[in-house]
Amino acid sequence: MLKILNFRDNKLTGAIPNEIGNLTMLTILTFRDNKLTGVIPAEIGNLLMLTALDFHNNKLTGGIPENIGNLHRLEMLYLYNNTLSGSIPAAIFNISSLQHIQLNQNKFSGPIPLTASNKLSNLESLLLDDNYLSGVIPSTISNATKLAFLVLYNNELTGSIPTSLGSLRNIKFLSLAGNKLSSQSSELSIFTFLTSCRTLKYLVLDNNPLNGFLPASFSNYSTSLEAISANSCKIKGNIPDGISNLSSLVLLEFSGNELIGSVPRTMHSLANLQVLYLDSNQIRDVLDIFCGLHSLGLLDLSQNQIFGSIPECLGNMKKLREIYLDTNRLTSMIPVTLLSMKDLQILNLSSNFLSGSLPLEIGNLKATYSLDLSSNQLSGIIPTTIGMLQVLQNLSLARNNLQGSIPESFSHMVSLEFLDLSHNNLSGVIPKSMEALKSLKECNVSFNRLSGEIPRDGPFRNFTGQLFMNNEGLCGDPRLSVSPCQSNSIRRSSKRKVLLLVISVSGIAAILIIAIGALLNLRWLKKPKSGSELMSMAKYDRFSYYDLLRSTDNYNESNLLGEGSYGSVYKGILSDGTVVAIKVFNLLVEDSLKSFDRECEALKSLRHRNLTKVVSCCSNPDFKALVLKYMPNGSLEKWLYSHNHFLDMFQRVNIMIDVACALEYLHYGCDTPVVHCDLKPSNILLDEDMAAHSMDPRGWFQQESMYTVLE
Repeated sequence: MLKILNFRDNKLTGAIPNEIGNLTMLTILTFRDNKLTGVIPAEIGNLLMLTALDFHNNKLTGGIPENIGNLHRLEMLYLYNNTLSGSIPAAIFNISSLQHIQLNQNKFSGPIPLTASNKLSNLESLLLDDNYLSGVIPSTISNATKLAFLVLYNNELTGSIPTSLGSLRNIKFLSLAGNKLSSQSSELSIFTFLTSCRTLKYLVLDNNPLNGFLPASFSNYSTSLEAISANSCKIKGNIPDGISNLSSLVLLEFSGNELIGSVPRTMHSLANLQVLYLDSNQIRDVLDIFCGLHSLGLLDLSQNQIFGSIPECLGNMKKLREIYLDTNRLTSMIPVTLLSMKDLQILNLSSNFLSGSLPLEIGNLKATYSLDLSSNQLSGIIPTTIGMLQVLQNLSLARNNLQGSIPESFSHMVSLEFLDLSHNNLSGVIPKSMEALKSLKECNVSFNRLSGEIPRDGPFRNFTGQLFMNNEGLCGDPRLSVSPCQSNSIRRSSKRKVLLLVISVSGIAAILIIAIGALLNLRWLKKPKSGSELMSMAKYDRFSYYDLLRSTDNYNESNLLGEGSYGSVYKGILSDGTVVAIKVFNLLVEDSLKSFDRECEALKSLRHRNLTKVVSCCSNPDFKALVLKYMPNGSLEKWLYSHNHFLDMFQRVNIMIDVACALEYLHYGCDTPVVHCDLKPSNILLDEDMAAHSMDPRGWFQQESMYTVLE
């Protein structure tokens, strides 16, 4: 006789035949994972030997036959993920042999038909979630003493949570989320009576109007508890200090409540905590306390009243993958360590009061696919290193005070889908190279000072005018609500007119220059001048203290190139985007002022393509600095002795020629001969074209002047 009928995942269609009831010796009947329709035939009640009935994941309709209560040997009843409706037959809960009842993901309605007379001594799992069940949770649920899984979420249950749930000493997973359940007192009694459930691992209470305070007894939960989720439950007050006792806690979610005050200082002892949601509360705290949670992978503190600066230590939490700190009261600059987290995937710092410029280290966020720094007080330029974020999909820098142009390197962000640069002070053109961003769905650059033609190809074909509004200098396709750009013929005509004007003016200027030059030459012959007098007549760009302060991001350590006896050297980015090296003298060091004067005296008269160029200086009674050309390829020593760098024969010969030319100029090309005191590979710096420049051994910062003037 047939005892097992298993048609699992056979793509069966149609209805279950009534003749199924003739197989009276069946012990296991499985039609799971098919496409069966129609109702469950009443003849199922004839299969008195049945121990397992599994019809889950089909398209069955109608109700459960009442005579299913005849199956007194049934141990497993799996009907989940169908469209069954009606009430749940009370007879099911009189089958004492049942161990697992899974009726979830259907359309059952009415109350849970549990009474004191039901025999549930063997029941281990009861899953009734995602239905339309109403009424209260029967207190007689406590009769199921072996119950380990009770899942009732997403129903329409009401009333208070019965204290009898505390009698379920074997419960491991309890989910009551998505109902209309309340507490029996303001002390959130569910958090009190469940302390006796020593095996509880997962507690899910989301979206119930519990409306109370977390009791001090919260600390008495079993150390086996791994997850607590109570989002949007109207929980008030403070988080109890005793939360630190939950040493096995992996997930803690209290989003969308009314929590206030500070997070307990003891929380850092939750060494296993990986996910922390405290967003949308009224927590007023600083961030340092969270730096001790070294296992944390997700931190969400958005929409609170977190204040102060973002601590450097947050960037040392190597397991963090998602950080949400938006809509708080954070101030100061974004720490470089935070932007050096190479495994960080999501960073949201929007709607705060963060200031300063974007550090170059933003290019270290190689794994980040969502970055939102909007609605802050960020200033300065957008660093070109942002183009290194090749997996970035969403980028928002909107509503800041950013200046300068949109970097060409944006075209390297090949995964970019949504870009928002609106409401800044950006100028220049929209890079045409951004037409190569095939995934770009939106590019909002409205409310800036951009000019030039809007790119026409690639993703720009599908953009609307709202994305470019309030940029008076933009032109392009009229469908974008901007002025049409001048045609090529008009441009050529304009260029010809300009060229004629330039030639005319240049001719007149040349005649005047020749005449003035002749007069000056006559005067020069009459009264010769020394070299120092001639140099004093030259005009150089001068920089204020605040210009240099801004260019180095307040002399941030991330821009420090090196230190010496008389001062420090920083990398700086000027307002026009020029990269320079800034040597700042420490005036507290003896003879530093004399060193500044000596270097100015020596360097002002030296002009050669193979000597490092002095751009300008900054001098006032309390501050002395030299602004010099930045050498991006570092020293020759690095290229000769580092395993990561290599010079071919042609490069080596060219560098030797460059150094020889510099020495020849110092010895014979100056009015007063100059001798280099310390010529060696570390004193030779290489520019972007690998041309060599003779300079200080450590790059801009030596105790004595590196040149000795022979008198």
